[in-house]
Amino acid sequence: MEFNELKAITEGLLFASGDEGITIKQLARVLNIPEQTIEQLLEKLKYDYNNTERGILLMQSHDVFHLTTKPEHSPYFKRLLETPQTARMSQAALETLAIVAYQQPITRTEIEDIRGVKSDRPVQTLMARSLIEEIGRKEGSGRPMLFATTKDFLTFFGLTSLEELPPLPEGIDTDQLEQETDLFFEKFTEHMDDTDYK
Repeated sequence: MEFNELKAITEGLLFASGDEGITIKQLARVLNIPEQTIEQLLEKLKYDYNNTERGILLMQSHDVFHLTTKPEHSPYFKRLLETPQTARMSQAALETLAIVAYQQPITRTEIEDIRGVKSDRPVQTLMARSLIEEIGRKEGSGRPMLFATTKDFLTFFGLTSLEELPPLPEGIDTDQLEQETDLFFEKFTEHMDDTDYK
């Protein structure tokens, strides 16, 4: 296989690895070539990104390599997030997101019990935006899927951990599901209004 073809495949593997990134050992195993060749491929990619008008960079964090956007382009990414087409979510989606954030891990049925309505579409919307994800199945009858928030959720709302979520008032009666939903939604939207990613 030619060097340029290997470089193209390496670039694709870096892209496919996403935020998790990929190591030289992993690349060498997948491509079935020596690690020294992988190092040369990565150096060539790094050179290409740094010396042409490209929108991405090759970053290295310890032994892990991943692609990222150029810092000088960040105002445009912020603007993208602020456009109504990409940033606006329905009240149902925000309400569902707040419930998942405070009650995770949680099943779709449990979400619907709290909201009082079917939640298939809001859950699909949140998964499509990578704000929630499936993390396994609950023990018991039917083994329903469990949902939780993602790393993108934290990034989107400017949080470093779930501990930074605004606290709910003490003494919530969890049996009063309608009131609980209102509290979730109110607190969550208040926090969203305090972030730059409205």
